[in-house]
Amino acid sequence: MQRRERARHLIELGGLVQKAGLADLADDDRATIYGALLELVGRAREGDAGDALALWKRRGRRAFDAEEGKRETGE
Repeated sequence: MQRRERARHLIELGGLVQKAGLADLADDDRATIYGALLELVGRAREGDAGDALALWKRRGRRAFDAEEGKRETGE
């Protein structure tokens, strides 16, 4: 059961990479995507990680909310 949940979680994370447009931007190159993610982590650790995480969370929430709004209105 835990393996199945972990697999689902990892698939969802991969979906977020796709949804954000990173996979297309990087032409589906795993090394580029991994490097970009490592860059984000490095930047967050350099400064105040709390500020970066809060900003990313707000942006993500807004994007999810906008997507949900489009889905509800049939756009």
